[in-house]
Amino acid sequence: MLRTIRAFWHDQSGIALILVSIMLPAIIGLSLLAIDMSRMNNLDNDLQKGTDALALAAAAELNGRSDAWTRAENALTNLVSNKTMFSNGGFVSLTTGNGAATVDPTYSACRSKGQVSWCFLASIPANDSDPITSANYAASATVTRFIQVKAQPETFSAIFPVSISSSGNSTETNYNLSAVSVAGFTSGVCNYTPVFICNPYEMVNGTNTAGDATLEQAVSDPAIHRRLIELRTVGNNAAYGPGNFGFLQPPDSVGNGAQGLAQSIATSTPLGCYSAQGVSTKTGQNNGPVQDAFNVRFGINANGNAFNSAEYGPASNVRKGASTNGNGNGNQCPSYNQLTFNAAGNMGLPTDATTPYMGGRMGDGDWNLSGYWSTNFGATSYPSAWDAIKPTRYQVYKYEIANGLVSHPSTGGEVGTPPSACLAPVTSVDRRLLYGAILNCQALQAAGNNLSGNSTNLPVEAFASFFLTQPVPGASAGGSVFVELGDITGRSGNGTLDNFLRDEAQLYR
Repeated sequence: MLRTIRAFWHDQSGIALILVSIMLPAIIGLSLLAIDMSRMNNLDNDLQKGTDALALAAAAELNGRSDAWTRAENALTNLVSNKTMFSNGGFVSLTTGNGAATVDPTYSACRSKGQVSWCFLASIPANDSDPITSANYAASATVTRFIQVKAQPETFSAIFPVSISSSGNSTETNYNLSAVSVAGFTSGVCNYTPVFICNPYEMVNGTNTAGDATLEQAVSDPAIHRRLIELRTVGNNAAYGPGNFGFLQPPDSVGNGAQGLAQSIATSTPLGCYSAQGVSTKTGQNNGPVQDAFNVRFGINANGNAFNSAEYGPASNVRKGASTNGNGNGNQCPSYNQLTFNAAGNMGLPTDATTPYMGGRMGDGDWNLSGYWSTNFGATSYPSAWDAIKPTRYQVYKYEIANGLVSHPSTGGEVGTPPSACLAPVTSVDRRLLYGAILNCQALQAAGNNLSGNSTNLPVEAFASFFLTQPVPGASAGGSVFVELGDITGRSGNGTLDNFLRDEAQLYR
């Protein structure tokens, strides 16, 4: 009997069942916890991926134009479709749904619709840990650079009967999960000349020297669009004011000196790429090689500079109101000093009747179309619509090309076709257009930037094209560059610069 008791005492058969019975509640609990955590993680990922996609879709529309908010909201509604799983609602479509968005009565930049809410932002804090506040909200579409998209909370009920979240948004075992994404729009240009121009329409304390016109009006209002602007450089260490121009850092491959800078301006195939987030200036003066760099576009021979390959060819229409004097003849590609401007019977594109803006360097847009036309094209008619709304000089220039008038001689004998002794005209791009960055120079200088030096990371207000109306004289004659504003990127731009743009939407948070 004692032996039997002793054998039973030392018998270990069936102990696993006892251990399993003891551990079974813990095993079941850990399994439920793993399932809950997996479901919560998957729901959180679904929400985050959804808000990321929606924010990127909307951010791609934030190009600074006045309708950017409308287009961004349309992208939120129609461009991306997402679904979430594992919430109490099962499959939930993450969408803005139907109907109009509800605008926050306190902040017009914030709206909500369907399962999504969003705020348009002009800026974001430098540190990701800093919260976005109302100080970051955008006042209008034209200053919007970012968008914050938030998914409305989804309820998640856990199986495990103990709180598994430390987020503070749970009630017993019910959790509200959400996601927030911030995306922005970055813009840049490539194949651009290394030139910047101080914004003639920059507002300072609510006013400017351009009759209080805005940059948007300058490309949309014909009366403002055709104003002639005299761009001038300033001396070293002098303040850059509205309408002055300077130079950007050219690509390293073209060299660092004045000749490399000039080649970057003269070429028809520039290599430079510049970001709207920040550009770097370069010292330089508008004389010598740089003057030649502008003027090769008019079929004017460079003075000893190496602008002698096909990429430096002139425009197809170089009518400039000039004839050769005794130092040259019509079969030469003339140098600037071999030309006589505004001689009898020859007339280039005229300046404006008066120059009431920008200290006498911006015209009123009233230029002598009839005189120019009769001098160069006689009885040839032009579109009757021009009598009602006077065209820009660039429109007239393009009309001459499109209607075979370039070779028509003026009463003094000038034609717009470059002399055969010059390089062949470049037809792949419009050589009379100059491309550059527009900077708000007054604000930048007030912030301590020296634009006469080599400043870096200067934000760009817009990239623009400018039509060169006449050749650039030497520094002794003022060295001014006369232009009409052609188009700008973003805002009220007309889209003619889209081929240069390199736009990208990216996530920031």
